[in-house]
Amino acid sequence: MTEDSSTHEIVTAAIVIIGDEILSGRTKDKNIGFIADYLTALGIDLKEVRIVPDEEPEIVAAINAVRARYTYVFTSGGIGPTHDDITADSVAKAFGVGIDHDPRAVKILEDHYAPRGIELNEARLRMARIPFGADLIENAVSKAPGFRIGNVHVMAGVPSVLQSMMDAVAPTLKTGTKMLSETIPAGLPEGIIAAPLGAIQKAYPATIIGSYPYHDGTRYGTNLVVRARSAEMLTEAANAVRDMVAGLTPAT
Repeated sequence: MTEDSSTHEIVTAAIVIIGDEILSGRTKDKNIGFIADYLTALGIDLKEVRIVPDEEPEIVAAINAVRARYTYVFTSGGIGPTHDDITADSVAKAFGVGIDHDPRAVKILEDHYAPRGIELNEARLRMARIPFGADLIENAVSKAPGFRIGNVHVMAGVPSVLQSMMDAVAPTLKTGTKMLSETIPAGLPEGIIAAPLGAIQKAYPATIIGSYPYHDGTRYGTNLVVRARSAEMLTEAANAVRDMVAGLTPAT
């Protein structure tokens, strides 16, 4: 063992998904997996996901809990034009700031709707309500912006819009050392490998070793995944796991 994980900077994140439609099952979430993959590629560790209803106290509590624990927070949903889109107001309350129509956001909406002969009515203007002190997040798809306040990034729930907002946000994020991984297939049930695998994890504390069981229709097996920020450490631990698997696999 040659390297300690303390030599690598770790940047963490949480996701808060907001919407009764997600909790009821009416809408199937497509944003968690996308954000998780996006953050992993940047070297940011997603540590927690919360799904909360369209209720101000629940949104405020969730935002305040995770923004204090992690480097970044990303929210999805509840910034549209309807009465139940209360995310912006809830985030303003979480930060203890006011909220009103932001001239920058109003201008973006005016420039988007006017050429199309669409009225910028009160409902659409709701999408220009931004907490005081927040920066706007560009929306290249439908123009209504998201916003960033403190370490919280507030984005739309529509997957294509959220994805464009993540592209806009990415250059502003501090990134850490990327987590590397290697998968070792083991045609053995977890009960056989649990003890020796635990010993390897203890011997390589700078790695994360997970076991993922499956059944192929005939027998149980396990895929063992070793993760580390150091390529050298990953190789050492993965080789130890391979040797363990080989030693437990019956000769054929």
